[in-house]
Amino acid sequence: MSKSITTYWNPLAPDQRTRWTPIKGLEGVAEEITLSIDPVTGEYTRLTRFLPGADTSAFGGKTHAYPEEVFIVSGRLYDQAFDRWLEAGEYASRPPGERHGPFRTDIGCVVLEVSFPNRVVS
Repeated sequence: MSKSITTYWNPLAPDQRTRWTPIKGLEGVAEEITLSIDPVTGEYTRLTRFLPGADTSAFGGKTHAYPEEVFIVSGRLYDQAFDRWLEAGEYASRPPGERHGPFRTDIGCVVLEVSFPNRVVS
């Protein structure tokens, strides 16, 4: 099996607004839209949108046992773990176990994530 495929479409277009879903526990703060997923391995590509004024400090930072890649599509996002503002165009390939967040943004931010939950390092 492989990741789902689709022809060209624009998930940022206003007519796609209803396809975005609030992230559980971050309702009113962040939402997501899955672009592609492999139902067998769980590998996925998604966009996460942090709304203007979003702040995830109450949830602390996080780590996970698998690698992921992130690309800042638009806006800016402060990553407290790195004490750094991430601007549009910035990219990271995170190794398993790397702490990131909590996050905050003043103007909002869209992040492209490619995650590999089946590539767990123990």
